[in-house]
Amino acid sequence: MNVTSSSIKGMKVEVPYRLLSNSDNPKGLAIFFPGMGYTVMGPLLHYPTGMFLNEGWDVLQINYEYKSEEVKDLTEEEFDKMVANDCNKVIDTVIETSGYGSYFLVAKSIGTIPMSAELQRPAFKDARAIWLTPLLNEQTVHESMIKSRQKAICFIGDQDHHYNQQRFNELTKNPNLQLHLIPGANHSLEQDFRVLESIKTHKEIMETIQSFIQKA
Repeated sequence: MNVTSSSIKGMKVEVPYRLLSNSDNPKGLAIFFPGMGYTVMGPLLHYPTGMFLNEGWDVLQINYEYKSEEVKDLTEEEFDKMVANDCNKVIDTVIETSGYGSYFLVAKSIGTIPMSAELQRPAFKDARAIWLTPLLNEQTVHESMIKSRQKAICFIGDQDHHYNQQRFNELTKNPNLQLHLIPGANHSLEQDFRVLESIKTHKEIMETIQSFIQKA
């Protein structure tokens, strides 16, 4: 497997990223937007990374990490804009000289903010999206999920502090969005300290994601 590690100068900090390739003729590029404390090594992102590579896709991991002292002067709106702009710059750097024709966008938690912005990019009009614990109370995220025309799947637990029943129900207006509400699951899509139940939940999620990838 080929791994290219680099970084770009973001609005406040250096933003590292990795491009992974396991094929000389990739089907396309899967772009990963992790959470703040939930990196690409977390199971919800680590296992799909392996799935994409096994299916012949390249994977771009945007590994942003913003320390509190570096962003303490930003408002919430400014912070969201910074993350979106930094991700946009990484993606521009990677795809401007590439020949990718197909894309997946995969986001966890705060990563759903920059992914919402990227779904407006003309190059991604036919991309597929995977929403993992989206921030439903963020207006930009909620609107993107309702209005986006890309085929997508969403996973969120009813015990997630970012779950909003009314907003989740409104997502059914989008026929392109396949919704999965997981009873008892928290923001990590785990059943708190019930380990075997959490493993079962993750297995079912991974089976759904794998099927979604294979249908692309």
